[in-house]
Formats: sequence, C-alpha cells, structure tokens
Amino acid sequence: MLHVVPYQPLRLITQNSLTSMCFKLMLSRPVAFAQIWKSWFSSHSLVGNKNIILMGPPGAGKTTVGRIVGQKLDCPVIDIDDDVLETTWNMSVSEKLQDVGNEQFLEEEGKALLKFSTSGSVISLTGSNPMHSAGMQHMKKNGIVVYLDVPTTVVMSRLKSMKVDRIVGQSPGISLKDILQFRKQFYKRWYDIRVLCGGDIAAEVVAEKVLDAVKRYQNSELETFISTRSSRSGRSMEQDSCKYFSDVVTEGLAPDGGLFVPERGLPEFTAGEWQSLIEATYIERAQVILERCVHPADIPASKLAEIIGTAYGENFTCSKIAPVRHLAGNQFLLELFHGPTASFKDFALQMVPHIFAYCIPRSCNYLVLVATSGDTGSAVLDGFSRLHDTDKQRIAVMNFFPEDGVSPIQKSQMIGCQKENAWSVGVKSDFDFCQTAIKQIFTNSDYTGFLTVEYGTALAAANSINWARLLPQIVYHASAYLDLVHQDIIPFGSPVDVCIPTGNFGNILAALYAKMMGIPIRKCICASNENNVLTDFVRTGVYDLRGRKLIPTFSPAVDILKSSNLERYLHLIANEDGQLVTQLYNQLENQGHFQLQKDLLEKLQQDLVAGWCSEEDCLAAIHSVYSTTGYILDTHTAVAKVVADRLQDRTCPIIISSTAHYSKCAPAILRALRIAEIKQNPLSQLHLLSSYSPLPPVHWGLLETLKKKGNEDHQVCAADMGMLMSHIETLIQNHFM
Repeated sequence: MLHVVPYQPLRLITQNSLTSMCFKLMLSRPVAFAQIWKSWFSSHSLVGNKNIILMGPPGAGKTTVGRIVGQKLDCPVIDIDDDVLETTWNMSVSEKLQDVGNEQFLEEEGKALLKFSTSGSVISLTGSNPMHSAGMQHMKKNGIVVYLDVPTTVVMSRLKSMKVDRIVGQSPGISLKDILQFRKQFYKRWYDIRVLCGGDIAAEVVAEKVLDAVKRYQNSELETFISTRSSRSGRSMEQDSCKYFSDVVTEGLAPDGGLFVPERGLPEFTAGEWQSLIEATYIERAQVILERCVHPADIPASKLAEIIGTAYGENFTCSKIAPVRHLAGNQFLLELFHGPTASFKDFALQMVPHIFAYCIPRSCNYLVLVATSGDTGSAVLDGFSRLHDTDKQRIAVMNFFPEDGVSPIQKSQMIGCQKENAWSVGVKSDFDFCQTAIKQIFTNSDYTGFLTVEYGTALAAANSINWARLLPQIVYHASAYLDLVHQDIIPFGSPVDVCIPTGNFGNILAALYAKMMGIPIRKCICASNENNVLTDFVRTGVYDLRGRKLIPTFSPAVDILKSSNLERYLHLIANEDGQLVTQLYNQLENQGHFQLQKDLLEKLQQDLVAGWCSEEDCLAAIHSVYSTTGYILDTHTAVAKVVADRLQDRTCPIIISSTAHYSKCAPAILRALRIAEIKQNPLSQLHLLSSYSPLPPVHWGLLETLKKKGNEDHQVCAADMGMLMSHIETLIQNHFM
C-alpha cells in the first residue's frame, strides 16, 4: 500500500510562535480567543478521518481549490496527478498517456488509486479518475466526493486558455466537447455533493462553497421542518421531536393540523449558479435544484438521480419535459401536460411515489389518501401504480373525488387508472368536503392509532398538503425562466410575470418559492374562475366563505373554495408566526372568514395580483386563440389567458401555466370551437376531436386509458365521515391482510 506524504503549503507562522500568540490572546481577549478556537475546532472536526475528494472535469480548478480548502482546514493536500501518479510512474502524466494510450492509461491510473491510502486530507482527483470503477469505490470508502460542476462551455474556454487541446479518452473524430459530455455520466455516478461553479467564479469562492457544502452534508439536523401552526416557544421545547424531510413526506399533515414547511426556509441560488443551468436539460436542472432542497441524509444524490430519471424518462412524451412555447406578443405558455395523465400534476406525482417508497420504514404498510378536484386523482393513481411490485405490496392509494364535480373524461380517467394497489371512490359532495374529511382523518389520533394497531397500517397524504408535492413544481417554474434566457428572449436578471390558474394555491406557491430561491419573477398573477374567493382575498385581504356555494365550471381543477396551500404562504409573510396562522384558520373554521392585518396585505400584494374569468369569457378565449394561432387552450389555461390579458402591463414577458391538455376538457372545447353536437360518452368526445385534422392530436395517455374495458366500475360513498372511514378499513383489509 502506497502512503503518500503530500505537499503542504508553507506557513507564515511557526508552531511555537502560534502557541505563544494563542496564549497571549487568551489572556488579553478571551472572547476573541473563544471564537477563534471554535472556528478552528469546527474546521478540524469537519474533516476528521474522512477525506474531502474533489472531482470534476479538467479545468474545473480542482488543484487550486484543493490547496485553498486544505489551508483553511489546516490539513494535508494531495493532488493525484502530481503526488501519486507521477511519483508512482516516475514520469509525467502526459508522457505516460503517450506511452501506453488511452485505455491502458485509465487502467494504470486506476491501479495507482487502488494502492493509495490516506485520511483526513483534501484530495484533488484527475479528470479521468472517475472512469475507473474499482479505483473510485476504493476512494469513496473513506471520503466525501465533491463534484465541481462547471458548465462545458466554461471548461472548454479554460482549457483553451491553458493551451490544452487533448485529454484522456479523446481520439481522432471525437471532439473535446464530446468527451467532456461523455465524462459527465461518470462524475454523476460517484459524487456525494455537487458544487455549482459557473462563469468566472474565483477559486476562493469555490473553496468556501465546498466547505459550506461539506458542513451541510455532515449536519442533517440543521434542515428540520415545522408546522405552520407551531409557536416559537413550542419549537424550542420540541427539539427532541424534530421533523426531517423523510418524516414530513411520510406524515403529510402536521399533528396540530398545520402544514409542514422548512424551518430555515428554502435555499437561495446565486445568479451565477442559475446561469450555470441555462444550457442544462430539464432533468439536470431538476437534479441540481432538488439536491439543494432535500438533504442527502434523507435521499442521497445517486438515489435522487435515479428517482428523477424514472419520473421524467419515458413517461413524458416531450423530450423537453416542460417546454415553453411562444403564444402571442409577450405571452408564453409553459406546457405542463406532456406527462402520462395530461396535467401538471404528473410533475410531482411521477416522482413523489418513489420518494415516498424510499423514505417510509419497511416495518409498516401505508395507505395514501388523496382528495381531488379533477386532475390529481388520475395522476396519483398512475404514479403509485408504477412502483416496483415489492413496494406496491406495502403501499396502496385511495382517491376520493366529488362524484358529480368532475368532468366525464376526468372521472373516466380516474376510474381507468385504478390498479391492484390504487382505487377511486366517488363522494356525493364537493372537493372541499373531500379535502376537509382527509384532514380530519389525519388529525384523529384515535382512528389512525386504531389502524396502526389493528392492521399494521399507517396513513399518508399525496395532496399538495404534502411538502414533497411542491418541490417538483418549483423546478418547472425555474426551468421556464431559464428557457426564456436560453432562447435569447431575455437576458438573465430581467424580470418576468407568471399567470397561473389557481385553486388549491400549490402551483402558484411553487412559483413564489422559485422567486425566493433567486428566479427573477416580478408578479405572480392568480387566476380564478367563478369560484373567485382567492381573487377577492388578494384584492381585499378578506377570506370569506360565508354564503358561498361552490359553482361547477368548465375548469373543475380550480373549483375550490378552501385553498390549503395558502396557509403556507401566510405563514411565510407573517414571519413564521404560527400563533397568528392558527388564529386565522380557527376563525375560518368556526366563523367562515378571516381578515389580514394591513401590513400583511401589503406584503401579499407585493407578490400577488389576482383576477377571475367567467364561463363565457373562458370559451371565447379558447375560440379566439385557436382562430388566430391554431393553438388550443384547455379551459384552465384559458382562465389564466383571460386574466393575463386584463392584468399584465406588457413591460416584461408573461409565462402562462398551461396546466392540462385540451382533450381533458373535450365537451367545453367542442362547444368553444362550435364543432358539433356534444356526445355524452367521453371516448366518443375524444374520437370526435381526433377526427378534425386541423386540430392538434388528443393526448395519447388519456386516449389509451379511456379505451380500457371496465373503466366504469368504481365505489360511490355518501358525504359522511363514518362511511369514508369504513371504505378505508375495507381497502386495508382487502389489500394488506
């Protein structure tokens, strides 16, 4: 085994003089000495016996950054090129490459790694080390691998300035860019932590980012969650019951009835970090953003990559996943309907089931409950039905929807998506009843305890009350902005507005979170249909359900009066005042209304503006847009289009969220386009739309689901809590017992 004595930078202060200085400082300035000692101890405990292993392409700055990090930590610094390979081979790396060729060089390089051992050091790998599997496995046993992620264009520019025109693995006919892209798969395989290094970022800054990232990696206890209704004094008394990402994914709703939010907020990206993602694919952007929102102790980067790849790989028909399309003037459409069930819900619900399956304990079965106003149901059922067979045996899902409150196509789709571990139940009421009932079930400790003891089954939530549902939505709002920059519509830093059809407030909340994380969103426009409680609230600060009846509309996914995720936003603008949030929602529950204080309303109106759209205007917008552009809006997007036309000031681009494929709303589309007499059978409606060749094709996944036989079979339940609980117990007995 080769033990390398690494080069260490000269120190300006000798050990004896340093001891003398520390003693004098301790006597004269004890507070300052304590701070310095704490910093020194923190730095040294950061490494311990582990190595910090810097990995990345040639030109990423690994050697320079490694030396700076080593100086800051006062630990050995090892450069694999200089201190291991050239010492072992007694020749330069370039000479060795020329001597043995590409393939043999990688093998020789890997053998040298296998013979190398050290601890408590900062190690700078070569750009090609990660291509040798056995060597990297050996290195990872005692190290934290930090990937210096530098955009390919930046790397190529640096290599050009260094007059490097050939690297390991490159051969005639293969460009430098191609080999750099090829190597990325190996970097992504091995890293524990990613550090974004875009543009002309200084090595000192990268070194600080490395240290911060390692500290985060080793301190998962810093990323805890709290309830929107918890008091500050209560939090300090509950340190022994901290909630982490895995906990909130599993539990869904907080025990006090509130919603979980990260105690220290969401991570902020610098402008340079966002800009480094401009050239990235959607999946790459999702990976980077979610790594910063989910601690690796909950889901390691490699597992997260696997989940994201599974969610957005073959299940989406558009390679761009969430493409941005120019509509007209300064308006752009963010198309969120290319997933298997044709709505924006797929972005979260192709991913959340796999996150859930990874996070839950193996010792218990789980029944996931969900309430839907239309699109969530089929997305949840489809997502959980794609789990591995072993996971489907211990995870089932039950979807409650208003029996007469969704479109015929949505109902047929939900019923058609039923699988061996996924069922739908129609409830003779509206969405608000379904959602409230689920919340009451979760907070009924006697009932949930009974299910656990009697059946070994715990309950979980898949509605947007579950924190994990929101994170994938942040990604597509950020990605849409980056796409506009990539298309040269705007330079990075220029603002955009977003307009989102809004019911439960989850989608628009995700846009607000993207803004907090550094995406230059100016205003979020909240678009309602005739159930316009949110419009009134944003304009007046009064949330008033008294005398309101839910109105069935052509846009059923936003036929909602009680917007659950609004609670998270109010908690945010109220500076995490859980007592105030509790007071507001108790008043809403008991009296049917609440009113914001003036200062909170002013904060809210800095972020939000709101408007609503009538049924007539919704259909007229569909007809007008098709007549002028040939594009068909679904009814929810049409609501947003109408509101955007009224409220935008045209001083910046506006991104309208297109939340569903038009074929999900076939009767309304047929009526808006004045095509023919509307037939009642959902499949006939889709065939009728398909028969008109000028129209874009209907959604493939929707058509296939509706073709399935027996999709009219489902259970129907009265609007009674006892009946809902009975259905839950029956499902548990049938599936798990």
